Amino acid sequence: MASVKSSRSRAHAVTQSKGINKDTGPKLEENLNVFKSDNFDADAFVQSKCHSLNEKEIRQLCSYLLELKRASAEEMRRSVYANYTAFIRTSKEISDLEGELSSMKNLLSTQATLIHGLAEGVHIDSLSDVVPESTSDSSPTADVREPSDLEKWLTEFPDHLDVLLAERRVDEALLSLDEGERVASDAKEKKTLGHAVLLSLQTAIAERRQKLADQLAEIACQPSTRGAELRAAISALKKLGDGPRAHSLLLNAHYQKYQFNMKNLRPSSTSYGGAYTAALSQLVFSGIAQAATDSLAIFGKEPAYTSELVMWSTKQTEAFALLVKRHALTSSAAAGGLRAAAECVQIALGHCSLLEARGLALCPVLLKLFRPSVEQALDANLKRIEESTAALAAADDWELTYPPSVTRASGRSAGAVPGSTGAYQHKLSSSAHRFNLMVQDFFEDVGPLLSMQLGGKALEGLFQVFNTYVNTLVRALPGSMEDEASYEDSGNKIVRMAETEAQQIALLANASLLADELLPRAAMKLAPLANQKDDLQRRASDRQSRHPEQREWKKRLVNSVDRLKDSFCQQHALDLIFTEEGDSHLTAEMYINMEGNADDMEWSPSLIFQELYVKLNRMAAIAADMFVGRERFAMLLLMRLTETVILWLSQDQSFWDDIEEGPRPLGHLGLQQFYLDMKFVTCFASQGRYLSRNLLRVVNDIISKAMSAFAATGMDPYSVLPEDEWFTEIAQDAMEKLSGKPKVANGERDLNSPTASVSAQSMSSVRSHGSY
Repeated sequence: MASVKSSRSRAHAVTQSKGINKDTGPKLEENLNVFKSDNFDADAFVQSKCHSLNEKEIRQLCSYLLELKRASAEEMRRSVYANYTAFIRTSKEISDLEGELSSMKNLLSTQATLIHGLAEGVHIDSLSDVVPESTSDSSPTADVREPSDLEKWLTEFPDHLDVLLAERRVDEALLSLDEGERVASDAKEKKTLGHAVLLSLQTAIAERRQKLADQLAEIACQPSTRGAELRAAISALKKLGDGPRAHSLLLNAHYQKYQFNMKNLRPSSTSYGGAYTAALSQLVFSGIAQAATDSLAIFGKEPAYTSELVMWSTKQTEAFALLVKRHALTSSAAAGGLRAAAECVQIALGHCSLLEARGLALCPVLLKLFRPSVEQALDANLKRIEESTAALAAADDWELTYPPSVTRASGRSAGAVPGSTGAYQHKLSSSAHRFNLMVQDFFEDVGPLLSMQLGGKALEGLFQVFNTYVNTLVRALPGSMEDEASYEDSGNKIVRMAETEAQQIALLANASLLADELLPRAAMKLAPLANQKDDLQRRASDRQSRHPEQREWKKRLVNSVDRLKDSFCQQHALDLIFTEEGDSHLTAEMYINMEGNADDMEWSPSLIFQELYVKLNRMAAIAADMFVGRERFAMLLLMRLTETVILWLSQDQSFWDDIEEGPRPLGHLGLQQFYLDMKFVTCFASQGRYLSRNLLRVVNDIISKAMSAFAATGMDPYSVLPEDEWFTEIAQDAMEKLSGKPKVANGERDLNSPTASVSAQSMSSVRSHGSY
């Protein structure tokens, strides 16, 4: 009921968001009455509710309703399965009670017949005592009457039955018992036999029937009884009216049979026990299948017997699962052998699924019992990936190479991109190659276990392993040693430092390639839609909305990489701004203390911003080789580094305290130099195609603060600043000298730059903001 309510509430929330008006509260019952009407028109109802929705909203609503239908069906299946055992047990108890009541009824009927017979015998004796003597004396020489055929039959019947039972001629004995029942029934109806004789006949029939039933039960319990002989004995016992006993004996006979065959089966000496699982599955499930076939052939589809068959089959399946766990799964799970555990589970499920054709769906029983062991193997496998990667990171030289040429067990190269015709391979360091290889194997092993609903757990576990690897990469940055306490719980702390810029950028190449392409592509093996065979239109619509969990998982991977990117940019920004002694290269004094004549000065950007430009150019050259085909990531990295430096300047309160309230005011030369530095930053960022809107906004805000500080002295900043062309010319000259590349005019930027529309708003817009 809770699931129904939750589903109804979710559907209500969705329809509200799409503009569908639904009544709540007291009107809910009234709305439901619409569907109960015999004149309900589904098309008209949908048209009235969805006329205001567009095509996209209708598709989204249909997709949600289909998902809700699948969830409801799954919930119903789980509910039925969860209560099925109790239902079967209750049904069997009711059947047993009915049998006991029937036995009591027969016993009472027999007792009543006996009492009536005794009473009638006493009455006959009393009548014989009063017969006149003349009657007996009237025919002293009366002739002895010949016995009738019925009397002869009554005399021979018990002996004949005894002979048949002694010779185990079951079919003939059944026919004789049927004949005796028919004679007794006719005699009782026509009153051709006295009560004493009839009671004697009925007693003889009952005794021989019970004796025959015991003989048949003994035959069914014999280990040597097989096949047709067993079915004949069970069928005969059922004909005797003891169906419940016959069915129990049938199931027990099949149980004893495969138990006997299991005596010669020993657990495999191999590491995973696949052969043992296969042999045991063959014995157990073939036995269950044969029992189901015999039960259906003899007893049909009577609920009492089918319920007992299901309970018995479930019990045998549980016993089988315990044996597999003890001799195969436990050792594999403890050692992290996910592939071995998956093989055992797949073998068992393969044999078990064959029973579905006989109406026995026992796979959920196996999945429930196997799940803890498989989860243990999953966790151990993830732990092994984490430890192996950490060990390799301790010796990684952080040099990017193509993957080794050795092929994996799957038959393809470890670094090849699946589905690419050109077999393009990405460059990674040794630890990242190993991490990728183990992840590929991991998803291949987890893929067959989707029926156990382990996809979410596998993705979460792998994210944690990747996050630990990113922590390792962060610790490989030289400036991250001070943050070592933050990663005390991240595993192995030993990691080889990335000393050069190329090695540090290689760390980012490792993490970004894994998070953006390799891991999400490998996770597609967990896609449940891969095995569906729907039409093309269905597939196209599903691809647009499928795998929300994997999309969210990829976002988490990218966010983890952003931590590494932030650490990288912070380290390089601090190295650029501060000296080894802790002094700053970017202080207010470098602008406040400027003196002299502006015309006599040789203008150029400040040294720290020239170093920033050189560093960015050097990193861009390195990234161009490492991020082939992924230039956007390199551009975003340079953009983030530039923003980090400028944001630090914007947020350095001591710098702005000296500019705005220091002992010496900001002069016109300092303002001009500051404006030139900011113009230089926007020029080289625009030329390098990493000028972001955020960077331009922060630069404009900084310039505004500097001009406000200058205006506070009573001077007009516009009167002392040259035109923008002057600053642009100097910035271009500086870039030409520092890079050795030809000058690029401000109006001749690359129109393909993603920041072209941003750079069109030059810093001259600051001057149009009005007076200070």
